[in-house]
Amino acid sequence: MTAVDPDTARRAAKAPRAILAGTDLGRAAWEFGAYACTFPVMSTAPVSPDCQPVLVLPGFTTSDRTTTPLRMTLKNLGYPTYGWGLGVNVGPSDRILRGMRRKLDAIERLHGQPVSIIGWSLGGIFARELARQTPEMVRQVITLGSPFRMQRHAQSNARFAYRLAKPLHARMLDFPLEADAPPLEMPSTALYSRLDGIAAWQVCRDDPSDLSENIEVLCSHLGFGHNLPAVWAVADRLSLPAGTLEPFVPPKMLRPFFPKVSG
Repeated sequence: MTAVDPDTARRAAKAPRAILAGTDLGRAAWEFGAYACTFPVMSTAPVSPDCQPVLVLPGFTTSDRTTTPLRMTLKNLGYPTYGWGLGVNVGPSDRILRGMRRKLDAIERLHGQPVSIIGWSLGGIFARELARQTPEMVRQVITLGSPFRMQRHAQSNARFAYRLAKPLHARMLDFPLEADAPPLEMPSTALYSRLDGIAAWQVCRDDPSDLSENIEVLCSHLGFGHNLPAVWAVADRLSLPAGTLEPFVPPKMLRPFFPKVSG
């Protein structure tokens, strides 16, 4: 069978089917309940010796509330972890664009070392933009179901809500996203799921290289921040030495949740 070119797959991708979109919230609620029962497992996750600071950016129409389980977990592992403190993510408004940069500047100055940025959905698109604007301040970028390779609005089931928020935006998104953007200068990991009910999974993947990777996980779009396998993958990537990227190997008990991992 001939492999499909990534660019061809991205152009052909459509928004997730109605069955996935309609069940995403319910599946995310189930994942939250499961995480509440199993999160002590995270105490055994690998941890970086230098415990770099971490900035977490929420998805479209959500706020720091939704990233609380993820941030609390990372804090318990020893990472100085911060929400963005900008309220609801309404898209690229002037207040949000300026506020994210100020937050990153403040965290980098406070700790005196580059910051790892985790971006969920639209937050991941912002995270990659920040990393390109200030590469010296960013240690690595991790995206959670972020359609940063989106070719058109029709590839996301959030497009209708996004259009409603357009009057608040300081600039428009140029499609296809990252068409002419250079690769990130630091390690980057893109977590994606074929069970995503909001964004087409094909546009949530990067072109693999020595500094970029994709990790498929069984997860709902709204559950990335409290899905145990996804959070484990985040912690595992944060534990890597600065400037490096090694193959992801999940613990045996979680391997069934990572379809691309053999064994």
